Amino acid sequence: MSLLHDLAARALHVLDPEDAHGVAVAALKAGLGPCGPPDDPILATRIAGLDLPNCVGLAAGFDKNAEVPGAMLRAGFGFVECGAVTPLPQTGNPRPRLFRLSADQGVINRMGFNNQGLDVFAARLRGRAEGGIVGVNIGANKDAADRAADYVTVLERLWADANYFTVNISSPNTPGLRALQSAAALEDLLGRIAAARARLEGPRPVFLKTAPDLELGEIEQIAEAAIRHGLDALIVGNTTLSRPATLRAEQAGEAGGLSGAPLTALSTRILGQFHQVCGGRIALIGAGGIANGADAYAKIRAGAGAVQLYSALVFAGPGLVTRIKRDLAQRLRADGFERVADAVGAQ
Repeated sequence: MSLLHDLAARALHVLDPEDAHGVAVAALKAGLGPCGPPDDPILATRIAGLDLPNCVGLAAGFDKNAEVPGAMLRAGFGFVECGAVTPLPQTGNPRPRLFRLSADQGVINRMGFNNQGLDVFAARLRGRAEGGIVGVNIGANKDAADRAADYVTVLERLWADANYFTVNISSPNTPGLRALQSAAALEDLLGRIAAARARLEGPRPVFLKTAPDLELGEIEQIAEAAIRHGLDALIVGNTTLSRPATLRAEQAGEAGGLSGAPLTALSTRILGQFHQVCGGRIALIGAGGIANGADAYAKIRAGAGAVQLYSALVFAGPGLVTRIKRDLAQRLRADGFERVADAVGAQ
């Protein structure tokens, strides 16, 4: 059945990428998604207090409006991150804003945090019947006078309905958003997030999603701020504004964030730098360019306790997660590891 799902996903390439994504989400809502096999026990892990059945997660961006987290968990992901969601609905940037770089197995997007807003998102999340680990990627409205306040608004509204939260300050498609990674802005934002957490009932892990376009000094500053304010993990990283010289697709010059295979080496290198700087003081989740078990394993050995993917599904279909997990389990055993945690940072 996974082969049929993968073939159907590839057939959607005749459509505009954003239209194809809409069709895929509609099919998942109709119950037409795959059902993955039971997880290999070697892939189970615990990160930031969350017990994951496997360490392969779905990155934010696929399910912006919390429409299909259960379907993606059934497909085999160990955890699913919905969003990004902002307090108010917003249409995002003008179309076209999503581009397949088929020759490079990459994607460029300049979506601009398009989503249906917090009210719709909260109603869906609250009505979720299935179990499983579901997180929320939170953002700020483009026109917000106080963007830090937007993050707090979403956090407080959804606190009881999600398993974890990711503070997304690294999307390149909302003007000025990445400026929140600067020292003063980050200190203010994380301080306000910490104050909100102290007011809320019950523990929830909070992560910070960083850009891959960082110098070592910026990595050190972000890591120390996250640790100082009690965050539970860093997701490294988001899409890149860089354009490798090796890109061949005609649309490689489109504005926006680049993801997929062209991001693999950069994101893994930056992850390794975060691992060296953090020294085990905060958990790391590796994202960016994961298309197979080797990519996932490289992220783990670079310092990630878990990984996330999205863009590779565009080219390989939903059966990809099962193949990645199978390959990853084989690689762990071949190198003598008994569990994922034993391989984290094992260069």
